[in-house]
Amino acid sequence: MTAPALSALAPLPLLHLTLGLVLAGWTLLFLFRIVLTWYPGVDLTKGVMRVVGAPTEPVLALTRRLIQPIGGVDVTPVVWVGLVSLLRELLVGQQGLVTLALLRSQAVG
Repeated sequence: MTAPALSALAPLPLLHLTLGLVLAGWTLLFLFRIVLTWYPGVDLTKGVMRVVGAPTEPVLALTRRLIQPIGGVDVTPVVWVGLVSLLRELLVGQQGLVTLALLRSQAVG
């Protein structure tokens, strides 16, 4: 491989790590949201709960327009746990796209 092609692959380990951590963090935040649905009195706009509410609420609000509560239970965090987990597996999982590109670049270099 030529030098410019190899230098283009240099940020792959950082991208792999960053994507893995960001998607794992989002999954964790959505899991917290699932638990918080059991406590409807919790205000996600105050105190430490803003850490959970601020990054997840915009996405959940959009999804709630498509998926109505089932039996009074908001299922949108469950949907997003599934979607983010799927995206994480497709990108940085054992056979993920970024993982395979990283392995290929290490085999070439």
